[in-house]
Amino acid sequence: MTSLPYIAAAFVVGMLVSTQPALNAILARAIASPYAATSISILVAFVCSLVVLALTGRGELSAQTLGSVPLWVFLAGVVGMLFVGGGIVIAPVIGALAFFICVVAGQLVGAALADHFGAFGLVERALTPQRGLGIVMVVAGAWIVSRG
Repeated sequence: MTSLPYIAAAFVVGMLVSTQPALNAILARAIASPYAATSISILVAFVCSLVVLALTGRGELSAQTLGSVPLWVFLAGVVGMLFVGGGIVIAPVIGALAFFICVVAGQLVGAALADHFGAFGLVERALTPQRGLGIVMVVAGAWIVSRG
């Protein structure tokens, strides 16, 4: 099976995600609260997730399976809230491009560290000089974009 459809889907999702901070910022201005806008955005996402869950099946969703997951795993929801809320507050100030290039640069640094140390059950993949150079180039690009 080719990964091309997945790559294309990821590209489209990336394009759609790039609109999220601007749309949420409009909502925040309308209701005069970035925190309320964050809550509304996440509530809409939650409702949409419930619809998808209802249409696709619930998998192994039960109190027993949820109870077997370490509590720190649920911090992923906090990360999602920080991304949505951060986008609402930050993107209108520095622009969508600078916001996302900084987010991507941060993601690459975090992912490289997670790979290097084998965090969260990942296979350890050393931070090689080539990987490090690539990350430095992206971080430099983030700096250049944020200055322009």
